[in-house]
Amino acid sequence: MRVAIFDFDGTLYAEETFKLLMTHLKEHPIYKTNYSRFYRSIVPPYIANKLKLYPTSKMKARSMQLYLEAFSGISTAEMDAYFEELKDKMQKDFNQDVIERLEKHQSDDVHILLVSGAYTQFLQRVTAGLTFNQIIGTDIPYKEDKIDIHSPISHVNGTRKTENILKILKDQQIDWENSFAYGDSYSDLPVLELVGNPVAVKPEEKLRNVAKERGWEII
Repeated sequence: MRVAIFDFDGTLYAEETFKLLMTHLKEHPIYKTNYSRFYRSIVPPYIANKLKLYPTSKMKARSMQLYLEAFSGISTAEMDAYFEELKDKMQKDFNQDVIERLEKHQSDDVHILLVSGAYTQFLQRVTAGLTFNQIIGTDIPYKEDKIDIHSPISHVNGTRKTENILKILKDQQIDWENSFAYGDSYSDLPVLELVGNPVAVKPEEKLRNVAKERGWEII
């Protein structure tokens, strides 16, 4: 079985998810009252990260954990509705070149995975209309169908992406040499190195340099 692994931010989606989520919360008619508290809480880890005192991976995970505190006690259906509000806006910024690749892989019966650090529930809502065999993201913890802000999230980032991919596919015979992966960031390198056909999508400079050195495709 061949696979095609797609990153989300900067790859399928041309922008940054978390910036959009922050704006959505800030302007939301129901939940905007929680924005100020959320913003104050993320300032310390953000500043520490800029001063290189706090790793970027931990800062991102902490920010996502704090974001959920604005929705304490919200049900699955209510969060679905909140994320659904972003779908049309986000899909306008989907990279059409990447969409064409995805559709080509589907027609070739390639097993397609979307792998991202974004919330899994969010990814399911905003990619409605696209077909993935599996979506790997950061799960939102619920307890009795209410968001449980006291349970820590397991942020899917860096090497954890690769670990989750291998775990999900462990019972399959994968033709890695003839498989594909798409990413835009140097942090996607472990995933790109899994396959024989890595593709750098509008890559940041560090990944672009690696792609050029190794002769990888760049789109």
